[in-house]
Amino acid sequence: MSSPDAVTQATPEAGSLIDTEQAEAALVEHYPRLVRLGYLVLPPSLGRSRRVLRAHALVQRALPRGRGPTRMPDVPGQRGGRGAGGGPGYAFLRGRVLRAALARRSAGLFGRAAFAPLLPRVWGLSLFPRSGGAAELALDQELSALSAPGRAAYVLRTLEQLPDADVRRALVAAGVADPRGALVEADAVAPCGRTAAELLGSPEFDACSLQARPTDLLRRRRHWTAALVSLVAAAVCGTLLGLPADGWGGGDAPAGYADNPAVEAALDPARLTRAGTGDWERSARRDFTVWPARGELTGDKNLLGRALTAWARPGDAVRVSHTPGTATGPPPGPAQLLYAGKLGRSRVVILHDGLRIARYAEPRDGGGDAALDFARVDHAEEGSASAVIVGRGSDKVRYLTAPWVRTAAVRDLLEPAGDARTLQVSEQGVTEALASPVQQRDCKSWTALEVREAGATRLLTDLGELTPARLTSGRPEDPGEVSGTAARQQWSRAACHLTAVRSHGVRSVNSWAYATQRLPEANGSATWVCTRAETWRGTGSRTLAQFQAPGDGAAAIAAKAQDSPACGPRQPRVLAGVLWKSRAGSWYVLAGGSRQLATVTARGDARGSARGGLLAVRTEKGATASLRGTLEDGSAIAALG
Repeated sequence: MSSPDAVTQATPEAGSLIDTEQAEAALVEHYPRLVRLGYLVLPPSLGRSRRVLRAHALVQRALPRGRGPTRMPDVPGQRGGRGAGGGPGYAFLRGRVLRAALARRSAGLFGRAAFAPLLPRVWGLSLFPRSGGAAELALDQELSALSAPGRAAYVLRTLEQLPDADVRRALVAAGVADPRGALVEADAVAPCGRTAAELLGSPEFDACSLQARPTDLLRRRRHWTAALVSLVAAAVCGTLLGLPADGWGGGDAPAGYADNPAVEAALDPARLTRAGTGDWERSARRDFTVWPARGELTGDKNLLGRALTAWARPGDAVRVSHTPGTATGPPPGPAQLLYAGKLGRSRVVILHDGLRIARYAEPRDGGGDAALDFARVDHAEEGSASAVIVGRGSDKVRYLTAPWVRTAAVRDLLEPAGDARTLQVSEQGVTEALASPVQQRDCKSWTALEVREAGATRLLTDLGELTPARLTSGRPEDPGEVSGTAARQQWSRAACHLTAVRSHGVRSVNSWAYATQRLPEANGSATWVCTRAETWRGTGSRTLAQFQAPGDGAAAIAAKAQDSPACGPRQPRVLAGVLWKSRAGSWYVLAGGSRQLATVTARGDARGSARGGLLAVRTEKGATASLRGTLEDGSAIAALG
């Protein structure tokens, strides 16, 4: 993707001549952009593999026939988008790709458009882009609900960065009857998390960076055998034999899995393991292994078979997502059934194989793609096995709670003095829908699920993944639940920074006030807070040191680090600094360190030292300084980040 700050090319004039070689050069240079545009505009009903091939075909057929010059159509405002310097050649090709992607298949029985759903085709392989995260999946679902002109308007406006006037004229040139209506449709799309341009530029929509998987070899072998038998039978008696019926387990066995007893056991819905209703009360541990199977569809073997087959070999119609570091391969043996039921317009199955939670969801009306989500849950314990996300909408989520959860409530972290609102929980353990904080554009609230168990009340929050993150408070050696006014007040100023750890496979987030500092010039007291997110995979931890000045505003990030042991159970110490301005207008370098520090020293534009972990040095606006601390044993500690 080109930089948005680059200078755009001049607008090509309608009727100007485009040389074929010029168009060919633009195609070679901007081929990935053109294919991405075609892929996004084509109808999702084709399936991801067919959309990929069709998008490549549209672009490769966009060159004008012959070698002579071709007149530029009246498509004003096409400057190559995003300042990529595409020039008239790119603008010409983009218009042809857009028109072809929007064209109706009405060329008659033997016309060129009649063969569009069939050709091109790659026999024996299924090609599709790499799966993105929750934000990309949510955006793709919103785009799927738009009409083709609506998708085209959104892509031209967001990815190509054309002004609305030029988008309307481009759509008219492509044959769209109601371009204003298309723009109104595009206005309704509200991406979550990153900006719309970043999401459309992600690998989720890159039809040139692909994954390849074999199609169903067993089915193909059966179909070829059936076809041969049919031809022989037709020659003998004129009777055309039908193809074989649908395969075992609600779908065909995946390629290479035939005659494999272990795999057959893993894909047989009759062999799914199910914990007893009261097993969790008698077990020495409380984790996902003692969750009973719940939901009104636990006896639907066809649904369970489809879920297991999709897990073993997701086809074109299955969208797969996973947390970082989570394998997406088939289960090693019979999985455990946790839930199978109806949620809104979907049928949902949740399975557990000892290391992962898998959530399969398919539309109840039979149309559209299914979704398959994975999350690591190895070494889960009671605190991190209290709930999973069973349903996710555009801005709301539903949780499936553990059998030991007595009541559930929703709490806004930004209102520490507010009361938690009780949530309705069905007999199957599913909560009513509540707002998801990861979908909001700004941070006006941050909802957390509060579950009450015997002897504990825990806070969980959605970070865009299948398993919610557990929120804790206290020293990293022994963190506890978020309870009491002080802990809630501290989290109220740190909650909005949870956006920095969305979709990273986070298991828990601990917030710890490690120092309190009296500010110079009688400006009150500030609190230094360390917020550390631990992942299920162990690596990839993220640490934020925050400076909470007097008042109720959000904390300022003083420093951040990834995969650092600081502020963790192995090294529960931290040092960070900020440049701070007093109410009188004076500037200071402030340093805050945990209690293990014996001295703190500042070098650079601000110089000074102090005993203990706190330092304040007078300086000037824009000053920079490096901080260094020493422990009681004389060893040095650097500032975080």
